[in-house]
Amino acid sequence: MSAFVNVPCIKITQPIGSFFIGSIKAKDLCEITKYDFRHLSNDEGFESYIGINRKVDPTREADIAKYVGTSDACFPTSIILAMPAVCVEYDEQDKHLKIQPYVNDEGVEEISFDKIATVLDGQHRIAGLKKGTYPGDFEINISIFIDLDIADQAYVFSTINLAQTKVNKSLVYDLFDFAKARSPQKICHNIAVALDKEEDSPFHKKIKRLGTSTEGRFNETITQATFIDSLIVYITNDRLQDREIYRKKSKPNLIDADELKTLFLRNMFIEEKDLEITDIVWNYFDAVKMRWPKAWLNPGRGEMLNKTNGFRALMRFLRPCYLHITLPGNVPTKEEYYKVFEKIDFNDEHFTIDEYRPGTSGESRLYHDLKDKANIP
Repeated sequence: MSAFVNVPCIKITQPIGSFFIGSIKAKDLCEITKYDFRHLSNDEGFESYIGINRKVDPTREADIAKYVGTSDACFPTSIILAMPAVCVEYDEQDKHLKIQPYVNDEGVEEISFDKIATVLDGQHRIAGLKKGTYPGDFEINISIFIDLDIADQAYVFSTINLAQTKVNKSLVYDLFDFAKARSPQKICHNIAVALDKEEDSPFHKKIKRLGTSTEGRFNETITQATFIDSLIVYITNDRLQDREIYRKKSKPNLIDADELKTLFLRNMFIEEKDLEITDIVWNYFDAVKMRWPKAWLNPGRGEMLNKTNGFRALMRFLRPCYLHITLPGNVPTKEEYYKVFEKIDFNDEHFTIDEYRPGTSGESRLYHDLKDKANIP
């Protein structure tokens, strides 16, 4: 551990006061930071809530840890820190902030190196950096507040997190249109776009490309994110790693028969048989449309087969249905799928939200009903 860290930075003045914007090596950032988690304290018999940070989500931590090791890892927005004035010294001429532990007049260390900086925003990024493996020259841009009292720290934290608008997942997927390298996300996006665009497709103008209703359309019933999330699970169980492999001009290895029982479209993806994957989905939903035309085409209130719950249940049923008909790598016809659906003695009026309630319970129930009626294990 270093005795001190020199951070190149500039001083900024805003209504809240002055703070510093600088650049620090990821290793040094991980060493000086601590989290102030919100928790119940029972100090001296008095209960009170202290701390400002939310707990680190292990899933997000693991995702970021994996991400920081990729070749295009990037944190473009600042991590925000608060530090006590006794631990910093700013050189106006060289534009450097010296960060070091605080030792009192008696030579006793009162603020250790690993407790200098309190994280106001960015704890998941730091947790991911601590857990992951990244290049040694990974630099992080930071904003540093000096001697910010706990009330102001809480205000900065709450304002930042309340003001942030979560990016629509469908928009994120749609931006894979610009990606140059192959990836599961890009291919699933291409399939969604093709099925939405083609006039004789069972999904013609039914997919909300950006996650919200498209002007001039009236029959959109599922989002692009719902479509892609339901398809991609048959192609990969590590989309980030696959994307990284293709970015490095390489190619994933084919999987064996046992793995294909779950990822039954993976080898077709690796072999770049994207049109065949498209046909597998197209023919399947053409058979759905042929078997239950009113339920599939009617976007009315109370209907569910062509909406999120119904679509997800049908996509879950796609794998056992496909493997019941053929082996991975083949493309079943609409007629082959239809023979399976013929065994399911539900009429169009069966698929309502009264029968299958909104949420995962309704989706799961429909999936199991389809399997049971089709007599597929």
